[in-house]
Amino acid sequence: MRPADTIVLNARIVTMDGAVPRAQALAIRDGRVAGLGSDADIRGMAGHATKLIDAGGRLVLPGFQDTHIHLQDGGLDYSQNADLTAVRTPGELVATLSAFAATHEKPWVNGTGWLAVIFHAGNLDRHLLDRAVPDRPCLIVSSDGHSACLNTLGCAALGLTAETPDPMNGHFVRGARGEPTGMLYEKAVDWAESRMPRPTDADFTKGVLWAQALAHSHGFTGVLDPRVEERHIRIYRDLDTSGDLTLRVASAALVNALDTTAEALERLSDFRAMTRGPRFKVHSAKFFLDGVIENRTAAMIAPYADETGGNAPLMFDPGQIAEMFTALDAARFQIHVHAIGDMAVRAALDGCEAARGANADWPSQHQIAHIQFIDPADLPRFRPLGVMANVQPLWARNEPAVTDAAVSLVGNDRSRWIYAFRSLLDAGAGMALSSDWGVSTLNPFEIIETAVTRQPPVAEGRVPPFLPEERITRAEAIAGYTVQAAAAAWRSADTGTLGIGKQADLVMLDRDVFVCPVHEIGATQVDMTMVGGVVVFERA
Repeated sequence: MRPADTIVLNARIVTMDGAVPRAQALAIRDGRVAGLGSDADIRGMAGHATKLIDAGGRLVLPGFQDTHIHLQDGGLDYSQNADLTAVRTPGELVATLSAFAATHEKPWVNGTGWLAVIFHAGNLDRHLLDRAVPDRPCLIVSSDGHSACLNTLGCAALGLTAETPDPMNGHFVRGARGEPTGMLYEKAVDWAESRMPRPTDADFTKGVLWAQALAHSHGFTGVLDPRVEERHIRIYRDLDTSGDLTLRVASAALVNALDTTAEALERLSDFRAMTRGPRFKVHSAKFFLDGVIENRTAAMIAPYADETGGNAPLMFDPGQIAEMFTALDAARFQIHVHAIGDMAVRAALDGCEAARGANADWPSQHQIAHIQFIDPADLPRFRPLGVMANVQPLWARNEPAVTDAAVSLVGNDRSRWIYAFRSLLDAGAGMALSSDWGVSTLNPFEIIETAVTRQPPVAEGRVPPFLPEERITRAEAIAGYTVQAAAAAWRSADTGTLGIGKQADLVMLDRDVFVCPVHEIGATQVDMTMVGGVVVFERA
């Protein structure tokens, strides 16, 4: 038999594969795992041209996979716009935007990443942005993408006036006389961006390459982009064809409430047919069933509990959900749902139940992402329906987005079921962990630490855990980024473990995250990332 191309020696390899759970050494041939065992066993597979990598006793895991990450859009935004993630006051916002505007003379000034729990309709409007950018149109988008704000020249450039009607599933915030304040919610953000000068394909390509390098530096070998349209597919496919796509990219194509079922099915079928390259595929359909709690667009079973009260409607009606889910499920698409409110989670489960009743069981691994709120009656529905929870544990901690916004809006009783990860696992749900980057960091170790502690990093101060009964274990969290993530992206046959015959997608870490002090997990550094036996990142 031909010698191995690469051998990793002197390692603590956790394969996540039950056949050979642990090993000291690993051999790679033709991009796949060809041998596992002791150093002595695997050295026998070497030839004169075999590359030998001494791991120095470090932990080696299957490559991580982030199954809810806006790689292309986040890459463009954070590599080319003003980064507002660290801004905490109106004065800091003005200073950051003004400094960024001075670096270029583009027709528009764009910013990304402001926090909706800090900036809102009460302290952010076009007049504040006018102070930062008085001479050009300006648009800044929140970290979650569900809110944005225009300055006065931006409103004028897009034709946003008191007479402009709200788009479907969107809202223009207005002043006392009906004039736009500049704040935009949900589909109103899309309304604005569709009327602005668009970045070029070259801009988006640079953004993907920038984000891909960032992902590899955090140990990621595969991702799932959960909101793609024709432009995303064109860029990814071109990168796949050129060989520049080193990440494995699965994707979910957007379905809109204005689509007919036939239109959505035809469009997604065309997308799937044209994306059969080695690294890129469209395998699922994306539905936004509601918005976010911060701007009161999350759909709840009972009204909001604060003084204002009210509620938000589902963005698709129940009959439409049942019909679309059933048709797409029959065509063997995975369903990938954005659901924040407990009504949205229930509606997603109802849609999956209708599809299963019509089409019978198959390993779809339909995804419900976020699940910030859930009614406990819906917990046991995940397992029999074969639906996976796709969760972002970084948000499950005592911080203003939870304590100041979510808890006050839903009341104490429903707050018990915010980010109920332990309860979902105990009910038998499959669970993939993800970041939703660029909403928040894509660093998996910070996210794993929070999943295990339900606390912010110690560096941010000693903070009590948020609902500590909903903590999960380290092993469960790591499985959520490996075995479970591979299942979510329909890559289990080739990835997710380091079993014999699997792709040699692996990550080497500077510490053992299974046994290091729990509050040091977030400081973990990636020393090497490998995709298909090729090193795509190595820390200096």
